[in-house]
Amino acid sequence: MEIAFAIVAVLLVAVVLLVIFEFRFRQPDVLVLHESNGKISLRSGLLYPRHFSLLIKRAPCPIQLNVEATAAGNLGVNVKLVGSVAPALDNVQSLVRIGGWNSEAIARAAEETSIQLEGLVKEYAEQAEIQALSSKGLADYLNGHSAQFKERFGVELISLAVHSLEPADSEIADALRQQEQARLLEQTEKLNNLARVSAAKAKYKADEEIAEMEHDLELKKSGLKKALLEQENALAQKRLEDELARSRLRLSFEKEELEILKNNPELLVLTPQAARLAEASQGLKNARTIISLSPQDLAGSELVSLFQSMLNKALEDKKNG
Repeated sequence: MEIAFAIVAVLLVAVVLLVIFEFRFRQPDVLVLHESNGKISLRSGLLYPRHFSLLIKRAPCPIQLNVEATAAGNLGVNVKLVGSVAPALDNVQSLVRIGGWNSEAIARAAEETSIQLEGLVKEYAEQAEIQALSSKGLADYLNGHSAQFKERFGVELISLAVHSLEPADSEIADALRQQEQARLLEQTEKLNNLARVSAAKAKYKADEEIAEMEHDLELKKSGLKKALLEQENALAQKRLEDELARSRLRLSFEKEELEILKNNPELLVLTPQAARLAEASQGLKNARTIISLSPQDLAGSELVSLFQSMLNKALEDKKNG
């Protein structure tokens, strides 16, 4: 019994020692790879057996390239690239195939990626004239092919920038700079001309709107003047009609008065003309009385004739008496 207990104790100690010696805790910045049935996959547990696993750092691996390419016309171009790559978690099989079962697999994959990038740079440069090459165009072209790095090398392009893109010949570089300077000056002049044209158009439009508003204002003034004139004409017409109506009433009254005097001659002594005649005759007993009648007093010929008839009748009565 004691022998069996000792054997079990030894075995337990051996297992504990084996676990302590073989298993390790996984660090957060480390990928743990293992092979199962010929397929490479990631371990997701906290513990891993170190002799049956491959540790790869998650940290990106930098890339720096100096590429001598040739543009159309066999003109040399110097290109400098900087960037970084990191393991693609869903393509670790390709990463191990390119970098091997080694902790430096990411660095080896980065070297293969650099070689691929160099080929793409040369391919881009050969497709265009040297004056058509640009850093932005090259960066877009390389980023457009970034998916193949994940499929072929098991890495993904974290960052990529074109540090410089210049002709290898300094004279060509100076000529391109002069062309760019001339293009910028021409573009600036065009923008200035467009600005002046826009300002002139804005002024023309503003003057046109002001003229339209002034025209509308004149039309409104004319309309108001016309309405005022129509009101004045209507008032004048009303005053004329009122005056005409009063004249007609006065004429009708005078006609009625003449008709009364014609039918009753004795009422003539009550007229204003007879009153003035009587007033004048009181101061001159034996003299002839001269009476001046105004044109208004002689307004009606029938009144004058009636008045003359009455005077003649009075004189005849005096002589006969």
